[in-house]
This record gives sequence, structure tokens and C-alpha cells, in this order.
Amino acid sequence: MAKTGKKFRAAAALVDRDKRYTIGEGFQLLKKTVEARSTKYDQTVDVSINLGVDPKHADQMVRGAVVLPHGTGATVRVAVFAKGEKATDATNAGADVVGAEDLQKRIEEGFLDFDTVIATPDMMGVVGRLGKVLGPRGLMPNPKVGTVTMDVAKAIRDAKGGKVDFRAEKAGIVHAKLGKSSFEVEKLEANFNALVDLVMKLKPAAAKGVYLQGIAISSSMGPGIKLDTMEIKTRHG
Repeated sequence: MAKTGKKFRAAAALVDRDKRYTIGEGFQLLKKTVEARSTKYDQTVDVSINLGVDPKHADQMVRGAVVLPHGTGATVRVAVFAKGEKATDATNAGADVVGAEDLQKRIEEGFLDFDTVIATPDMMGVVGRLGKVLGPRGLMPNPKVGTVTMDVAKAIRDAKGGKVDFRAEKAGIVHAKLGKSSFEVEKLEANFNALVDLVMKLKPAAAKGVYLQGIAISSSMGPGIKLDTMEIKTRHG
């Protein structure tokens, strides 16, 4: 159903587009919009953070990963590039698929039944050949977010336990998942605070002017709800 449908309009009517809500108000309102826009499935809750950075400049890129305290509510399928003992560690830790050159070949042939890719450093030569496949999908392992590591077991636990990778896109906007609409408000707020606190800490020294320019939350089928950035800025001095 299109977002202009009757249920969407009913949900949108609950939101004052000119108001900037407190975090508490915002999540309470989000739950009301979900009820008004009732669907048969558990919607994803997303956040969009508008930052005063230009990601085209390497010294203004904002990128990181956070393990949400209450997880994302999603089942995460993990592919691991590893050999020998590390491959065994990955299997024991619950990886969905483990391999090396054989896994590279499967992916080249179209296998993409996974959400996250983890690799040991010695396997990056093999993984690098998949750049054109994994890169555009945001699946290329990266040491900055902990997906290139010798501790594959921890990386797998983090991925399945609610780890969210994020990066500022072209316009300086960070998009990330916060959980499911069935989560209690308190859990959504805790996940939100964990993510936003890290984004604030990652402010690049080269970023000039106002860093946190805007922030909004929404369910996957609902209207955006703008939040008051001053509440966050005050928390971070």
C-alpha cells in the first residue's frame, strides 16, 4: 500500500511537522503512529541523523559500529572468510556460512544469502576480489567496524546480538536501524541513546559549524518524527 493511503494519513495526522519533540515524546508518538498504521508484520524503527559534515573529505567521514543494548530484533545471517582454526571458531560461534576461496567462488556465482561479512586479516586478499559485489551492498569487511579481525567469535556474537554499522552518506546523513516497533519505548530509547552518543563522540575535528543539524525517527511504514537536537547537544556539552 502506498504511503498516501488512508492508514498512513491517519498516522501522519498525529505528528506536528513543525514541532521538535523530546526523545521521550518522540518514541511515545512513534508507537501511536504504528498503532494507527497497523500492519501484519513487525515494522523496523529507523533513525536519520543529519550531520554538518562533507563525507567527500576523508577527514570529515563519520563511520562506526555500535552493539545496541537491546538488539535490532532481526535475524542476522553471517558469512565468514577464514581458514583452519579460525574457520572452526567461526562455525562454533554460529556463523551461517564459512569458507575461503570456495566461498569467494560461490559469491561470484550469485550467492548472497547473508547480511554481514566477517574476515580474518589474512583473507582480505581473497575478499578484495569481491569488491564490486560486496562494496555497493555495504558488505565489505572493514577493520574500523570490527569485521576484519582475528577474534571472529566475538565479531559473530556482536553481529547476531544487535551490532549496527553506520556511515555518513553523501549529504552527511546517517541512517540506522534502532529495533522493531514491538519493542517497549524504554528499549527503543536505550538503543537510540547508544547509537546517537557514539555518533556525537565521533565528531571529526575538521567538521565546522553545527555538527548535529537534525534528527528524526520513524517506523518503516510511518511518518517521520523530528526530535529536538538541543536535548542531545546538552547531554554532550
